[in-house]
Amino acid sequence: MVNDWLESLRTTGFDADFESTGNPGVDAQRVANGTVIAPLSHLGIIQVQGGDAIEFLHNLLSNDVSSLGEKELRRAALCNPKGRILANFLLWRDADVITLQLSADLLPIIQKKLSMYVLRSKVKLGDAGESLACIGLAGPQAAVLLQQQGFPQPGPMQQQAFENGTVLGLGDRRFEIVIAAGKAAALWQTLCVAAQPVGIAAWRGLDIAAGMPLITAATMEEFVPQMVNYELIGGVSFKKGCYPGQEIVARTQHLGKIKRRMYRAHTVMDKLADGTAVYASETGEQACGAVVMSAPSVQGGLDLLLVAQSSCVAAGEIHLGNPSGPVPRILPLPYVVE
Repeated sequence: MVNDWLESLRTTGFDADFESTGNPGVDAQRVANGTVIAPLSHLGIIQVQGGDAIEFLHNLLSNDVSSLGEKELRRAALCNPKGRILANFLLWRDADVITLQLSADLLPIIQKKLSMYVLRSKVKLGDAGESLACIGLAGPQAAVLLQQQGFPQPGPMQQQAFENGTVLGLGDRRFEIVIAAGKAAALWQTLCVAAQPVGIAAWRGLDIAAGMPLITAATMEEFVPQMVNYELIGGVSFKKGCYPGQEIVARTQHLGKIKRRMYRAHTVMDKLADGTAVYASETGEQACGAVVMSAPSVQGGLDLLLVAQSSCVAAGEIHLGNPSGPVPRILPLPYVVE
């Protein structure tokens, strides 16, 4: 059902992978100047249900799942035993069903990994990618459009169900509509009357502006949560019990200043892959970090999130791709990084 909707969108000008509507620069301008709508086909959904679903995930993820309210939206990560992030999620619950949203290219790997922990627990895992579609809505009129269509308008990090799905409130005038796949095409057409379509890259640009990382296959197992500021944006609980990698994550937090952090930056480059190495003069041929994600900028070039050794950033000269590569310009994040 989702594929039917996406195939219909391709006839309206989107490129093959929905990265843009044909011109990334135009998409970036649309985001800067108005209200936009995006097909979030780069995101996948795993649903975890059963009597033990909450306890099961609470014992595996970096955040507290046991206290998750039915109208809350929460961030969390699944780590390996060394504390490196395998995947990060938005998660929400409806009774005993917990929904995990993650990068689609990681979904098969993570679903298999989670399945290994089920054992005798009363838990069932399912890929909801064919039954649910994800649509992003952002901009000054986003909440008004939701209200006009009779949808809820949840606040930041809140979610609210409606007859055929759920609206997620991401903050900063941004929402996701997770809707039954068979209803996606009609909703898209209705919202496009007042919102301009953009591709995934433009939506990724909004994530970058908000300092919200998405771990993909290219960056899987690259970072401990603090390297991508995950404890600063509500993705880690230091009060809950053990989970895979918890000892490393806790030690990183309590041993003093965190050496590597995530920064927002701009580069004149027009292409940059997730996971591209970051270098600095003081580390020579050894990488001091990596690119988390990038997207076309309204200024031209790319905006990006990168992880780098903080001392290298403070020295004012880090390089992308190789020790003599382009020097990005560091931009402010909307939250404080200590």
